[in-house]
Amino acid sequence: MRPTRTQTITTAAWLLFWLLLTTTAVQDYLRNHEHDVWKPILWETSSAFTGTLLLVMQRYFTRKYDHLVASPLRWFARQLAWLPVYWLAFVPIAFGIRHTVYWLAGQTYTHAALPELFVYENVKMTLFFLNITTITFGVLSYHAMLNEKLRVERINASLREAQLLRLTQQLQPHFLFNALNTISSLMHSDVARADAMLIQLADVLRATLDVGGQHEVPLELELRLLRGYASLMTERFADRVRIAWHIDDSLLACTVPVMSMQPLLENIFKHTVERRRQSTAIVISVGREHDVIVVRLEDDAGVLPDADAKPERASGIGVRNLRERLAGLYGERASFNLIQLAPAGVRAEMRLPCVS
Repeated sequence: MRPTRTQTITTAAWLLFWLLLTTTAVQDYLRNHEHDVWKPILWETSSAFTGTLLLVMQRYFTRKYDHLVASPLRWFARQLAWLPVYWLAFVPIAFGIRHTVYWLAGQTYTHAALPELFVYENVKMTLFFLNITTITFGVLSYHAMLNEKLRVERINASLREAQLLRLTQQLQPHFLFNALNTISSLMHSDVARADAMLIQLADVLRATLDVGGQHEVPLELELRLLRGYASLMTERFADRVRIAWHIDDSLLACTVPVMSMQPLLENIFKHTVERRRQSTAIVISVGREHDVIVVRLEDDAGVLPDADAKPERASGIGVRNLRERLAGLYGERASFNLIQLAPAGVRAEMRLPCVS
């Protein structure tokens, strides 16, 4: 079915077309006559009524072939079967109306002999039929193109949704593996700390159940996940890491990709904390710049070898998936960068549109 807007535009154009023809006929008639203006109006309105009736009937009985617009020859063949109907029906209906109105007015409507009349009117009907049928084909083709475009967009959206779900689900076992590996390292040396970490892990897993299959969550919930992971890791590296939090509480309702900050913090532990014996200071901040959320996780000791090696630093499954998820969710409205700080340290910066 065509959209209501198109139906309205088509109906308005049809009425304007016949109004133009009627106005032209009246003006031509007034050049030679001073009275009976109703006559040219009758001629054109009877033609408009008959043409509209035939067109409505044609659309009613050929609508079932609309799917053939992708095969124009087949579609036009179905429509051409109606051309003889126009030839046979137009003159009897339109001229029958004129004769009736004239008779009611006490006058006689005269016209050419029937053979000549049929030939003349049917030539006009053939041109009328071809024009209207071609316009109908154009409208149907346009909407078929829009429907196909919408179908492709829905397919792409479904594929993107499936890809985002796969990427999110891929992060969860990866996160769990790292947490359990951390607990395992303490199991035989410090049972109490291992037990405390298991309790913290349980809290984090409960938080992951809250997000379900969502791709975006409020910043407040994302920070709950991140703080749980940070507690696990600081428990493991209690004497080698300090974490400072700078969070703009006014942004807690804004949505961010689920588990988007955890892989950034995991990257710091993997590439900096685990490789150093000295203490590492980590700063986690979330602020606003205009309508953009700026998320920063930075350390004071990390080093990016050189510009060409940046992709290698971000080649872990978490950060790689984060880049793909940002592209899938926000396109060019989001960005992610790794920045070398001076004299040492690496900042992971993520910029997102603020949506609550």
